[in-house]
Amino acid sequence: MAQTRPKQSIWQNIGAELRKNWGLYLLVAVPVVYLIIFKYWPMYGVQIAFREYKPTRTIWGSPWVGLKYIRKFIEYRKFWDLIRNTFLISFYSLLTFPLPIVLALLLNYMPSQRYKKTVQLISYAPHFISTVVMVGILLQFLDTRSGLINVIITALGGKAINFMAKPQYFRFIYVASGVWQGVGYSSIIYIAALSGVSPELHEAAIVDGADIVKRIWHIDLPSILPTVAILLIMNAGSMLSVGYEKIYLMQNSLNNAVSEVISTYTYKQGIAASNPQYSYGAAIGLFISLVNVVLLLIVNRITGKLSGSSLF
Repeated sequence: MAQTRPKQSIWQNIGAELRKNWGLYLLVAVPVVYLIIFKYWPMYGVQIAFREYKPTRTIWGSPWVGLKYIRKFIEYRKFWDLIRNTFLISFYSLLTFPLPIVLALLLNYMPSQRYKKTVQLISYAPHFISTVVMVGILLQFLDTRSGLINVIITALGGKAINFMAKPQYFRFIYVASGVWQGVGYSSIIYIAALSGVSPELHEAAIVDGADIVKRIWHIDLPSILPTVAILLIMNAGSMLSVGYEKIYLMQNSLNNAVSEVISTYTYKQGIAASNPQYSYGAAIGLFISLVNVVLLLIVNRITGKLSGSSLF
């Protein structure tokens, strides 16, 4: 009579699995530890938004004030101005979303590999310039007396323009400089997606007489549509999370009416003020995060119905 093997406990099974694939688990452990330390553990501090926090006290030692600071932000007299400025800058930036796709398609059909690599290098390079340096370059180009743009304008018989003092130019300058700095780097993921398109599809289309435009429309775009949909959802989910560094460096008293956004206001009130309001800054950040989650869910649902691709 054959002997039956003793049934292993769940811990023995886990131990055997860890011994067998320890390398893979070690590889996964690094990003998991990173997420726990830098993403999940800081959530402990979210309660600052609901407390009268002072650095001299511990978080638990600070008195509970509930929704006081969230109400304070909503009742702030320039609340809707901040929302409008933030939304418009994000919306104009979102309108440039197709540009990396166009660049990726152009590079994908470029016959000369040497020329293609040169264009990629030139378009990727601005991404690695720091925000401070990039804004410095921008201000030099737009300088009223010695800036290249105004030199050209005056050479053509026009009058020099103080671009940074004109509120109507601020959003365009912000978005255009963002395109220059990020369009090349953002195209990488689309180039990778296009490299996965089956060559047989293109060969069959060429045999059927399809030109490049038809191949792009009927082969390339449908193939990368899931990637486009996911990135669009992620971008739309951060509509009110405009980074403060670049805008703060471009701000001045003359363009403040259109350049003051939620992130710069939070920085000024929560950190840079002579009497920093940490709880107020945390409450604003929490409020914006909740709004972004709602936007993410809405765009995710709409995109899922229209394209069939969604985050969840």
